[in-house]
Amino acid sequence: MFTQKRSLFLLLRIPAVCLPALMAGCASYYSHYAVFPAANSSGEPRQVRVSWQSAEYPGWALFDDKATPVSVVTQCSQRAWRLTDATHSDSRGACGDGIRACGEPGLDRLGDRAADANTVCMAISGGPQAAQVAELGGRIELTVSCHPEQPQRAVQGETENVDYIRPSSVPYVIDVRKAPRGSLAGRLPELDDAICKQ
Repeated sequence: MFTQKRSLFLLLRIPAVCLPALMAGCASYYSHYAVFPAANSSGEPRQVRVSWQSAEYPGWALFDDKATPVSVVTQCSQRAWRLTDATHSDSRGACGDGIRACGEPGLDRLGDRAADANTVCMAISGGPQAAQVAELGGRIELTVSCHPEQPQRAVQGETENVDYIRPSSVPYVIDVRKAPRGSLAGRLPELDDAICKQ
């Protein structure tokens, strides 16, 4: 009798234990990216890549959609920006709500003053309903407010380019491509570095 009760208990426990794993398997995974022309703060023409990844769940799932931070990379530069929202564990809330990246002391300037961890250097808007990366659609607006303290810096005896997309009072309007992660169309486009050697 004890064995039968135990078997029944275990049988009832299996769905509860497996449900999260089954629900997690219901997500659809996507890559989101765009490459567009812009100038860096030095006025040089560059390509800029914006990208992130997402996990989208069906409406009946118990989970909210999730997304990685947004990466903003400027051609020829070693500086990679990460724009986070309140759902990211590494989000620094010091510079406000929404999807944003804060300045780093010694690296960034806002106009004629030094930027710090309270300064919003980059922000992304996807409409009034998009306060998180997971809520962004196919068109976003990127606002860039800062510029580098110096476009280049010395690292271990070598010169490293840390310039990035030029600040603008008018947001950059970007059409973003969405493709299943792992598919050929989901691969991030490479930024050609041939121009960097000229």
